[in-house]
Amino acid sequence: MTADHESTTTNGEPELSDSLRTFGAVLKALREAAGLTQEDFAPRVQYSPAYIAKIEQGKRFPPENLPERAAEALGPVAGKVLGAAARSLRRRAGLASWFQQWAGIEEEAITLYAYECRGIPGLLQPEGYIRAVFERQLPPLTETQIQRQVTARLERQRLLCERPNTAFSFVVEQGILERQVGGARVTALVIDHLLHIGRHTNVEIQVMPLRQQDHTGIDGQMYLAESQANQWFGYTEGHRSSALLTAPSEVSILLQRYGKLRSQALDCRATVSLLERMRGAL
Repeated sequence: MTADHESTTTNGEPELSDSLRTFGAVLKALREAAGLTQEDFAPRVQYSPAYIAKIEQGKRFPPENLPERAAEALGPVAGKVLGAAARSLRRRAGLASWFQQWAGIEEEAITLYAYECRGIPGLLQPEGYIRAVFERQLPPLTETQIQRQVTARLERQRLLCERPNTAFSFVVEQGILERQVGGARVTALVIDHLLHIGRHTNVEIQVMPLRQQDHTGIDGQMYLAESQANQWFGYTEGHRSSALLTAPSEVSILLQRYGKLRSQALDCRATVSLLERMRGAL
């Protein structure tokens, strides 16, 4: 949701990709040595088979508690091996590692909040908008790199349909739509998409009006997620940087701010009315 910042190096490939694939290969080898399929292993470590598959493919940063849970399922030696491999990853962790961790939290969340003042949240972006964003990125991306980013972001959006019991809440600044990134045609696609997604019973979309004297989002965008164990995480981004927040005291501040932002934004019905007016004016 970026979280929306798919972290890349100058050649467009995620940082730590080789190390993540190595960790995934080790996990897969240990799992197979124990005679377990992904479907057998996943419930024993309290994650979904799809999430375990992505870790083994090197597409997700392993959760901190995975080695401990794996030790119970695969034995203490396997747990120690995975723990050492995970510590090595974290010592080398950089920009992409934060996103990889957040992407995993995002996939397993039972509650997901997002406030955006820079662009449409990644989970809500139609294909035309995604392409428009990456076509304007600097340094420039090749067509192959752009298509890779488009494909990855569209894949993430499956969460909205695949997790009907997850509560999604989005607060988006009206100014993002007024900016018309990609032009009027792309903006019309965005508004149509927001109206469509907003009909899902587990999705709430609110627009923050251009004029709001009591605005709590002055410090910028924020993402929040509640895990299945009812632990909350926060995620923030800036230029070429990002941070995963796990300390309860820090996450509590973001939760307070997000709650206030929801009260300051237009409610869902007023948001629909505004979007329909904006769509008609294009």
